[in-house]
Amino acid sequence: MTGTMLLAQLWVPVTLAAAIAQTGRNAAQRGLTERLGTLGATNVRFLYGLPFACAFLALALWLTGAQLPALTARTLTFAALGATAQIVATALMLQAMRTQGFGLVTAWLKIEPVLVALIGWAVLDEPLTLPMLAAIAVAVTGVLVMTLKPGQGRAMLADLRPATLGLLAGLAFGLSAIGFRGAITALPEGSFLIRALTCLALTLALQTAALGVWLGLRDRAALAGSVKAFTPSLAAGFLGALASAGWFTGFALTSAANVRTLALVEVVLALLLARYAMGQRATARQLTGIAVLLVGVVLLLQAQP
Repeated sequence: MTGTMLLAQLWVPVTLAAAIAQTGRNAAQRGLTERLGTLGATNVRFLYGLPFACAFLALALWLTGAQLPALTARTLTFAALGATAQIVATALMLQAMRTQGFGLVTAWLKIEPVLVALIGWAVLDEPLTLPMLAAIAVAVTGVLVMTLKPGQGRAMLADLRPATLGLLAGLAFGLSAIGFRGAITALPEGSFLIRALTCLALTLALQTAALGVWLGLRDRAALAGSVKAFTPSLAAGFLGALASAGWFTGFALTSAANVRTLALVEVVLALLLARYAMGQRATARQLTGIAVLLVGVVLLLQAQP
């Protein structure tokens, strides 16, 4: 296999590593949510992730001897879109979870890869073939099987408000992925790694500033708590920045639809964490969903040009 072919497939291990890091970050952030509240714990993700993202970028620039890419108006526009959409998506998700169970909301959210594929095709002219779309649909079906309990499928359609919120959250998460991918591809220079880490640092800076201003105006207790919780927040910040570096590197190497579809394995990793760290056994339904998801992932990899 040539170096070019290896580089073309590098997004696969990078995305899997990002999924592992994000699972760890979610576990680390779980306790912070109880301590700081939802917004305070969310602020930790950006506030403590930003220094690590800047360190990753500085290290990459030093090791490669490269220069920081010049930011274009198109890069700034897409980065702002991605940063804003991710914050909005999180707010919509949390609002939906206040009225519906975690499983139902997660089911709506995990339709995201289909939305990402369609938006990427329309906005960024990303390639979208029928085999790719079919593979994405199979993978999403696997997640739905894992997430939904018997009888919940009808509940998804019975109450339109949480369904609408969940779909809008999935759409916003999809827009954030497209924004990040667009920002990276809009940079006129630099290797895939430098462009990915540059956009990561830029995006986290925008999100830290925006959420910091919001909390300063609306919830100063959460802002103060996220600053005081320095030691436990470092692990969440590091793992969050590491996961985001993986996602952004994946976006630099392939379409957002590919990355977000393969990222569905995070659900499997969460089940494994629950099994071995918390003693929760997977049900037959969840195992069936895992099998369907893995079939979808294999089909996606085979459908690549």
